[in-house]
Amino acid sequence: MGIIAVIVVATLNSSSSLQDIAGTTVLAGAGKMGGAMLTGWLARGLDPQRVIVVEPSPSPEISALAAQGVRLNPQGTATADTLVIAVKPQTFREAGPRLKPFVDPTTLVVSIMAGTTIASLQAVCGAKVVRAMPNTPAAIGRGVTVAVAAENVSAAQRAAADALLKATGAVEWIDDEALMDAVTAVSGSGPAYVFLLAEELARAGVAAGLPEALAARLARETVAGAGELLHRSELPAATLRQNVTSPGGTTAAALDVLMGHEGLQRLMIRAVAAATARSKDLAK
Repeated sequence: MGIIAVIVVATLNSSSSLQDIAGTTVLAGAGKMGGAMLTGWLARGLDPQRVIVVEPSPSPEISALAAQGVRLNPQGTATADTLVIAVKPQTFREAGPRLKPFVDPTTLVVSIMAGTTIASLQAVCGAKVVRAMPNTPAAIGRGVTVAVAAENVSAAQRAAADALLKATGAVEWIDDEALMDAVTAVSGSGPAYVFLLAEELARAGVAAGLPEALAARLARETVAGAGELLHRSELPAATLRQNVTSPGGTTAAALDVLMGHEGLQRLMIRAVAAATARSKDLAK
């Protein structure tokens, strides 16, 4: 079935939190994202006695959660009030039908698969669908997820999805599903762009004469620190950039290159466009 996350929860009211969940939560497939979500749920008060994990090859970290009361790979299935799917998009056609036993007409389906449309999910798993796109900083509780709901999703079901998704970071809601391909390109794939920046900044430091280990440390801490400053500040990124840039100084000299005609702006537009196009291809 690939990496599949299936979560069964009780229906919540419109002001739901994880503490409101009274029913059984079933997580089938505890890969990196599913495992991060599970860890977030437990850390934020979801009762481990009400959690079932279905994972053929659990990591040591997931296996250790059994000692907290999480039930790992029990026999039988349960009907889901909410079904969250985190299968790789390429394997969804094979894995989707295996999820049928978890679904009844009232089940809410929450998908975190890139490029998989609400219509595709409705055809396989049911009619009440929330499509969501998280990103990898969810592993440390600093992710951002963008979600869009089908028209027949109730306020209570949307609140349930919101509570589950917020366990790994911020959640933004949109009304137009067509924007999800661009969301995937910006925030879903975005962490890789930042890691590449750290990688290339270190490489440039070596080219400028720094020892490799020192260049790597400087690049890593600079990117991490700047990201934290951006997170904590209410100022726009452009203002923070301007605050670091003295006219005629070293930063200005570097930015003349990065912001030139063939600089970062054009490269980023092309990169996001390529990722957006690939997300659309995955939906075909």
